[in-house]
Amino acid sequence: MITFAAMKKLLLLTLSISLALTACRNSKSNADIQQAETFYNSKTAETTRSKVTEYERPAALTDRPEQILRRKGYTTSYNKETRNPNWVAWHLTKSHTYGKNQRSEEVFTEDMEVSPRATDNDYYSSRYDRGHMCPAGDNKWDATAMTESFLFTNICPQNHALNKYEWNDLEIQCRDWARKYGAIDIVCGPVYDSPTPTRTIGRGHVWVPDGFFKVVMLRSGQPKAIGFLFRNDGKKVSLQSVACTVDDVEHLTGIDFYPALDDNLENRIEAHADFGEW
Repeated sequence: MITFAAMKKLLLLTLSISLALTACRNSKSNADIQQAETFYNSKTAETTRSKVTEYERPAALTDRPEQILRRKGYTTSYNKETRNPNWVAWHLTKSHTYGKNQRSEEVFTEDMEVSPRATDNDYYSSRYDRGHMCPAGDNKWDATAMTESFLFTNICPQNHALNKYEWNDLEIQCRDWARKYGAIDIVCGPVYDSPTPTRTIGRGHVWVPDGFFKVVMLRSGQPKAIGFLFRNDGKKVSLQSVACTVDDVEHLTGIDFYPALDDNLENRIEAHADFGEW
């Protein structure tokens, strides 16, 4: 079982894939286990399976605040404590990667369905980008979907370099995969190192994530899945160096991905990841 400390090494080491994977898999000491008092298991996390009709949607969370919000282009699990989403999930089809609706016409907006909530003022002079989880580029197909992608329940404080480069690179890669395969399922969200925030921004004390995850699944043809873990520091990394299994992401976040799948299929695809196979 991969500990948080071991996964943290994976995120910090960017010199080579081999070093990162070795760090991720080989540290299983009692000291590592004791250090794994993360934001999730510090609250006696225990994910539960529920009947989920959307294949992209994770199981219900019981260890942290969760308010499910259904949007036209995605579903988000909002956390009133962090004032960020726990996760954002969507089914991306080839047709949804095209459209006439442009982000230049949109503004970031408070989500009046939640309270307390992040505001634009929280981000002002924070030096953090308003980082999309479900990207605007995946919502050009519909005007409402585009507008809703700018709600702060779909946004996290994100390092500018990460938002501009690696995070954006993966968003583009996911659209390429959706065009190649016809459709994929995506879930992404923030990662925290501890049960208290490392830093916050604004009067609303919006938590600044220490990292971000994204998991991608293909259900058609030969089903497969892959995960990615980034530090929220803007250091240059390759997508291959931060790729990992969905199991890795589950162990780190305490989120149960793809509970609607057949258990045998879920277990098989979540345990294997090879960026080259995509």
